[in-house]
Amino acid sequence: MNTQTIEFIRPVKQSTAPQRWSVPDVEALFKLPFADLMYRAQQVHREHFDPNAVQLSTLLSIKTGGCTEDCGYCPQSAFNSAGVEDRKMLEVEEVVAAARAAQQKGAGRFCMGAAWREPSDEDMASVVEMVKAVRDLGMETCATLGMLNDEQTGQLRDAGLDYYNHNLDTSPEFYGNIISTRDYQDRLDTLDRVRKAGMSVCSGGIVGMGESITQRAGLVAQLANMNPYPESVPINNLVRVEGTPLAQTEELDPLDFVRTVAVARITMPTAFVRLSAGRQQMSDAVQALCFLAGANSIFYGEQLLTTGNPDVEKDRALLDKLGMYPLAEKA
Repeated sequence: MNTQTIEFIRPVKQSTAPQRWSVPDVEALFKLPFADLMYRAQQVHREHFDPNAVQLSTLLSIKTGGCTEDCGYCPQSAFNSAGVEDRKMLEVEEVVAAARAAQQKGAGRFCMGAAWREPSDEDMASVVEMVKAVRDLGMETCATLGMLNDEQTGQLRDAGLDYYNHNLDTSPEFYGNIISTRDYQDRLDTLDRVRKAGMSVCSGGIVGMGESITQRAGLVAQLANMNPYPESVPINNLVRVEGTPLAQTEELDPLDFVRTVAVARITMPTAFVRLSAGRQQMSDAVQALCFLAGANSIFYGEQLLTTGNPDVEKDRALLDKLGMYPLAEKA
């Protein structure tokens, strides 16, 4: 596979203030007949993107387990007993080796995730070196490190970080059912700092945690009403991990997941909408429907932070079957 430096492909910029979406308006999209919703989402998608191209990102856990947040879905939380082994931060050389391997397999963006509430000064010094080193490979860089202050966002910007990921997880109304150690406003404040520092925002959520359609619509409305809305929007399907409070949550209907992708595409036309956690449990047919609904990014590689993901060969076979191709190769 071609390993030359990747030409970054950006979505169309938001030229005017985005449309404001009320929760009832978003919920009305969710309730459209399925064929009508898919048709509308595909129209929006084709206005802004090559409908057969998909952006590939690889995610690496650079520090695993022992997080002091009590997120009910997370196997890395110190409050949960999911059996995840705590591991200290990786060395820069290990991260670069993983990034280079991901690049050779076709990934265009490399995401680095750390399990903690917020980084210390020592942590930040290591992450800055990682960002610089991965950027030198010619890859887009992304990091998810928890809450940040103004100084830390400046450090990441100066290191060349392209995207910062900080998911809202769910709607403001449902948030307290999932997390108690961090307020919703804390998440919004970090995203605001990232935006003011000049970096692109990657923010999405998790569906299938027991939320109602109205609450699912509330998450999408919260994201879509950001000005500007995130350039990258990961849509996660809850992975029910034993030892976490949400392990016994009823499984989400796959078509409801597809609807969420379509609604995200309609309300955030120029964002990359990414199929994230939970894809390993999806059939090829469901993933194909997600691409038809406007998804144009996937996490690529056998593991996310601590949960499984389809292997590279399976993903390449699916893309070939659908006549799709990675953005990086098209470049």
